[in-house]
Amino acid sequence: MTNTNSPAARKGVDWAGLGWLLLFFWYFSGVTQALILFSGTTGFAGFRDAFFLSSLWLAPVLLLPRFTKGISAVIGLVLWGASLVGLSYFGIYKQEFSQSVIFVMFESNTAEAGEYFSQYFSLWLCLALLAYSVVAVLLWKRIRPVRLPVFARIPVAALLVAMNLVYPFYKQMVTQERTFAEAMEKVQQRMEPAVPWQLVVGYQQYRQQLDNMQKLLQQNASLPPLKNLKDSSGDEPRTLVLVLGESTTRQHMHLYGYNRDTTPNLDALAASGKGLTVFNNVVAPRPYTIEVMQQILTFGDEQNPDRFLTDPSLINLMKQAGYKTFWITNQQTMTKRNTMLTTFSQQTDEPVYLNNQRNQNASQYDGVVLAPFEKALRDPAQKKLIVIHLLGTHMDYRYRYPDEFAYFKDRQGVPAALSDDQVETYNFYDNAVRYNDFVVSSLMKRYAESNANGFMLYLSDHGEEVYSSGSHDRLGRNEMDPTRPMYTIPFMIWTSPSWQAAHPRDLQAVANRSYSSSHLIHTLSDLAGLSYDLYEPAKSLVNQQFASTPRWIGDPYAKNGLHEFDKLPQDQAALHQEIATSTKAPTTAQVPVKAQPDEG
Repeated sequence: MTNTNSPAARKGVDWAGLGWLLLFFWYFSGVTQALILFSGTTGFAGFRDAFFLSSLWLAPVLLLPRFTKGISAVIGLVLWGASLVGLSYFGIYKQEFSQSVIFVMFESNTAEAGEYFSQYFSLWLCLALLAYSVVAVLLWKRIRPVRLPVFARIPVAALLVAMNLVYPFYKQMVTQERTFAEAMEKVQQRMEPAVPWQLVVGYQQYRQQLDNMQKLLQQNASLPPLKNLKDSSGDEPRTLVLVLGESTTRQHMHLYGYNRDTTPNLDALAASGKGLTVFNNVVAPRPYTIEVMQQILTFGDEQNPDRFLTDPSLINLMKQAGYKTFWITNQQTMTKRNTMLTTFSQQTDEPVYLNNQRNQNASQYDGVVLAPFEKALRDPAQKKLIVIHLLGTHMDYRYRYPDEFAYFKDRQGVPAALSDDQVETYNFYDNAVRYNDFVVSSLMKRYAESNANGFMLYLSDHGEEVYSSGSHDRLGRNEMDPTRPMYTIPFMIWTSPSWQAAHPRDLQAVANRSYSSSHLIHTLSDLAGLSYDLYEPAKSLVNQQFASTPRWIGDPYAKNGLHEFDKLPQDQAALHQEIATSTKAPTTAQVPVKAQPDEG
């Protein structure tokens, strides 16, 4: 007698059976992505992409339903093994596995790897992975063959492949008008949240960026040393610190006259009169991180942008002068945009990478730099340069500060023209600025407490437009449509009492000089007492021979791409002079954003 209730006897598609199959394949990517999503580490995109990519594995079992259990077991074992890597990594670091992790793994020696294993190996992690594996087996036991009509199997399988692999290429190349290489990069980004592509794509990207970085390092290593290098500070022990901020405009800093209390700690340090000098008129040459770093860390500037390739960098200079160099970064490591940053870091003696997130829009707080900074301060080297690269107030602003720093939540002090959504973004940014104040001031306090001899210089790479100027309708940075907040940056120097005594300077007397950070290497050289053939005292902000020149901004490679910053139109109303007096929502519709957020 035939069992009419069996799956084989049912009419139509066995949707429940299909659901169990999809759940089984999704499980290996979905658990990690769900943890990432619900922990608030990043947004919904990874969870969504993992779900769609998991449907790809339905193709072979729908084509060959007789072998469903066997095919699923083989695929499941591969997915399970690959998923343990990402799941374990998130369990330990609360970060998503990426090509940056692979880079750090290969950069670590055997001893370091052993230390990490002994530190993070725990019973709870083993039990969690065991429970995860047991659930996978239970899901496998629930799956059953889903038999489609023979004529429909191949079209359905082909549709799954096309939906997951072919259509994304078509969308990128045809509708987005990208090149094949650009389309490949975007499709790979979409595939990364799902296993095993997480490992496959991550390793492929790691190899590609490593090759690019190695070429830059080889080129840098072939550069001749600086001629006639002299150190007027002699052999006295010293520790110099350069803190590089990110996307922080001084127009949102109370320290510079902004109406909201975004810098309580730096305000207090400045008011104490103990070593902190705040410079009021410094601008960045470009509104993008990589392009700025190619200037402020080298002899390149807007008139000679390629000198980062032909002359030694700041790191080369300091190492030639006998400094032990450190690089502590909370920026992403091995991404296409950040290869140049990683190249600078690899020039140092001791690079420390703290941000291995796959997605830039992920919770990654700059407080992580404090512990390695204290370790570098304790290093016994007589002469040290410590570079700290913060993630600062980079988009997405809400991921740049912990919950306890959500200080601004209403319309108090916000331009009245902003919509509710814009106010939320505006508050996110100001909260990020307030957290950045905590981190930068904490670095200064720890430096002071260490009794180090030297100075700490902090500046942001570039500014940010956050509905701050004109009609209050722009967000992010756009070099083709510049506004002052994109270029106005904080710039300050904290000097230890011992260094000030040995190198007396009246920094307050020059705090209002007009300056471009593209010439930073000359200011740092001057402060450190270094001179050499390429050094130009006229380009040092703190030198008596300083000469004020036009501050060029823009794309130096584009025809008519350069502009004088001081010829930009003044804001229609300075932000700190336009305080909203009403808490009512505006009646106007949200103004469309005109400026484009960038990648770095």
